[in-house]
Amino acid sequence: MSAKQLSSSSGVLYTDRRDFYIRPNIVKELWTDVTPFTTVISNRGVVSGLADPTYKMFEHRNPWQKQQFIITEAIAIPDDQTDSAVMNVGAITGLNSTVDQSYVGLVVEVWNAALTSKGGVFLVTYADSTGNGHVKLRMLSKSDTVGGIGNTGNAADQDLTYTTGTDDVAIVVGNAHAEGGSAPEAWADELEVVYNQCQIFKTPLQITGTLLEASLRGESSELARLRDQKSQEHKIQKERAFLYGMHPWNLSGGFSSLESISDNVGPIRTTMGIIPAIENNAKTGDDQNNFSISEASYSYGAFVDDMEKVFHYVPEAGSKRAFVGAGALGYFSKMSGASGLAGNSGWTVSLGDMKRDGLGFNYRMLETPHGMLQLIPTPSLRGPYNKSMVVVSDENLSLMQYRAPKFQANIKTDNAYDGVKDQYFSDEGIGLTLIESHKLFKIVD
Repeated sequence: MSAKQLSSSSGVLYTDRRDFYIRPNIVKELWTDVTPFTTVISNRGVVSGLADPTYKMFEHRNPWQKQQFIITEAIAIPDDQTDSAVMNVGAITGLNSTVDQSYVGLVVEVWNAALTSKGGVFLVTYADSTGNGHVKLRMLSKSDTVGGIGNTGNAADQDLTYTTGTDDVAIVVGNAHAEGGSAPEAWADELEVVYNQCQIFKTPLQITGTLLEASLRGESSELARLRDQKSQEHKIQKERAFLYGMHPWNLSGGFSSLESISDNVGPIRTTMGIIPAIENNAKTGDDQNNFSISEASYSYGAFVDDMEKVFHYVPEAGSKRAFVGAGALGYFSKMSGASGLAGNSGWTVSLGDMKRDGLGFNYRMLETPHGMLQLIPTPSLRGPYNKSMVVVSDENLSLMQYRAPKFQANIKTDNAYDGVKDQYFSDEGIGLTLIESHKLFKIVD
C-alpha cells in the first residue's frame, strides 16, 4: 500500500483539513497614504462653526504690486517745462479705476506696448475722468538723451520731444509733489468676495448579526474590516471632491450665482474643487495659473519661466507643496537622470530622495531656480490626471466644516433589526481664495 501524500488536490484533506493561511489574521492593503491633499489642508487649520453651509470668503489683491495705465493715442510731449496735450488713457491697473486727481503727482516710465523700448520718465500734472480718462504728462527725461527739465536752452537738446505710441504703457515708479503744497487726492479700493459651499458626504456599511458573530480567517471581525475599508473610502471620496468637485455656479469673476441641485428630499450642495476652480478662473501674464506643457519639447528655458510664475508670490514657508500624479512624478524623475530629458537639449533638474513628511506621506523635493517644490505623490491623481501637478498656496487654502465629521454607529435599529449598519458622515468643503496663487500643470504628449 502506497503512503498517503499531502499533494492530493481533492477530498477532505485538501478542502477542509489543510491550513493554507500563513498569517490568518493579517491582510495587506494597497494605498496606505490615500489622502495627502486632505491631510495637508486639514492640518493647515480647519474653519469650523460656519453659520451657513454656503460661505463667502473675502480676498484682496494689493494694488501697489502693479500700477500702470495705457496711453491710447499719439501725443507729443516737449521738454520745455510745459505740459503735453491732454491724452486718452485706459486699461488701468492698480490705480483708481476712474481717472481723478489722485493721479496728479505720479511719476511714470513710458514704454512701448511690447515693453522693449523705454520712451522716458514723466510726471502726471493733470487728470480728469472725461471719456475713459485723460491725463497730461510733463517730461522729466527722455531715455535716449542725458536731458530733462531745464535743458531747452541747449541747442543740442531741442529735439527732446517724445511722441507717445498708441498703446504705450505708463508704469508708476513713484510720486512727486510741490514744496508747500497740500495733500494729494486720496483713493481706496474694496475687498472682493468669492463663494464656495460644504458638501454632505455619507459612506455606509452594513452586515447581518449572523456574520457579526462568525469566527473568520483573514480578519477576525468582518465589521472591523469593513469599518476600516469604508473609512478610507470616505476619505478618498472627500479627497477627490476637494480636487475635482464642481458646482453649477457661474465662476466668471467669482462665484456669483447661488444655483443648486435639488432632488425630492432637498437641495444637494457640492463643493468646488481646486482643479476646476483653476480651469474656470484661468489667469494670464505673471499671474498665469493654468499650464499645459509638452512632454516631448519642454525646454529648460520654459521650465525656468514657468517656475518664476509659480513663485511669483513668495511663500511664507520658503517652499511650496505640489500634489502630483504618478506620471508627473515620473516625468520629473526622468528629467533628473544623467541623460536629462530625452532629446530636450540634455538639461536636468535636481530631485531629492524620497522622504517622509511629519504628516505621514512621502515626498521628494524638486529644486527650481526660484524656489523648492515639495512633490507629494497623490493616489487620487490618476487616469486623465496621472500627469498633472497641483501647486497650492497654503496661505490661501483651508478646510471648511459646517458640521464636524462623525462616525455614526448602529444607525438602523427599527423592528429589532438583526445586524449592524454604520455610517461615516462629513459636511465639509474647501476654502479657495486668490486663485492665481494656486497653479495647475498638465503634461501632454
